[in-house]
Amino acid sequence: RHLLPRDMIDNERSTAINPSEAVEEKVSLSDRFGLWLGFHKCSQDEYLEMINGYASHHGLDIDPEQLRAEALEWATTRGSRSGRVAWQFTQDLAGRLGKPLKD
Repeated sequence: RHLLPRDMIDNERSTAINPSEAVEEKVSLSDRFGLWLGFHKCSQDEYLEMINGYASHHGLDIDPEQLRAEALEWATTRGSRSGRVAWQFTQDLAGRLGKPLKD
């Protein structure tokens, strides 16, 4: 994924002589700095392993079946299972339980 959004409206508003250069300028940031963020999809079992690992590490007390059900619902509503989604669920769960996350 690119670090900066590329919107069609940018192309329409562009006053550059060569509009493709403006797009290339944004895309080249990742090339220059070598920054790539990958949010890779994973299987349901891998996703639940991440959830269980996070919950255990951060001491989030919740019934395992409830944790599983909520985690799967969270992933379904977001349309994805990945490490990023697992972490976002963990942050939300900790907030709802009133528990701070460890560093």
